[in-house]
Amino acid sequence: MQYYNYSENKQRGTFDFPFEFYHVDSSHPRYEMAYHWHVEYEIIRILTGTLHVTMDEKEFTATPGDIVFVNSGILHSGIPSDCVYQCIVFDMNAFLKNNPRCSTYIKQIIDHSAFVYHHFTLKNQQIHQIVWDIFNAMESQKTGYELIVFGELYHFFGVVFSEQLYFSDSPQDRRDYRKIMQLKKVLDYMEANYSSPVTLEQLSASVNMSPKYFCRFFYQMTHRTPIDYLNYQRIEHASYQLATTDVSVTEVAYNCGFNDLSYFIKTYKKYKGITPGKSKIRANE
Repeated sequence: MQYYNYSENKQRGTFDFPFEFYHVDSSHPRYEMAYHWHVEYEIIRILTGTLHVTMDEKEFTATPGDIVFVNSGILHSGIPSDCVYQCIVFDMNAFLKNNPRCSTYIKQIIDHSAFVYHHFTLKNQQIHQIVWDIFNAMESQKTGYELIVFGELYHFFGVVFSEQLYFSDSPQDRRDYRKIMQLKKVLDYMEANYSSPVTLEQLSASVNMSPKYFCRFFYQMTHRTPIDYLNYQRIEHASYQLATTDVSVTEVAYNCGFNDLSYFIKTYKKYKGITPGKSKIRANE
């Protein structure tokens, strides 16, 4: 998936239809969903294989037919296994326009007083059918698909409230809230500085921790060492640049914080399983 930043700020869709659709399979340079967060909301449907999802500190595995709902501001990642999945990322503010009766419910979600459940399986047939209709409309884009998307998302949120498929606790009330905020801060630091030399001391200082404690904290949260994760993120940026630009492999390596081409190639092969090359993708993915 095209995640330039851990905290994303790109325009989704258009001003009057702020919905973006992504289709992701193993050929996609953003196949593995790195830790990131965004102010928009996201719905993911699993077509084949499995997707191991982490949301803040909670983990679960989504299987074919499952639906994942990502609330605004939630730090999340996804590790696919022979997986094909699709995502719709959208701005909830689109549901506040000219609809005061419905907006009272939507505001509860935007204000984080209601957190939609993050994982729906095939057992919830009503939710499954609604979401499948939304994705099919976004994928086909037949005449009138915008009406289906808006209508079915209203339907979705209506079922969420009528069946109480949400949590009512705010993120600030959770015990892990402070750790999540610290992790977001260091990930934002990595994102802002991945193209430059970054030391362990700089990473730990960004969240006011000692290097020793920071390494333990970061591994506990991500199951990777800080430097390993930084290199992984550099490779993600490199993979996207190689797929979407005409920049040479050498220049991409230097753009992404590597000062040794052979080390870049070795690291790229470690994470991607192949040597770096060109693989164009669709512009909106």
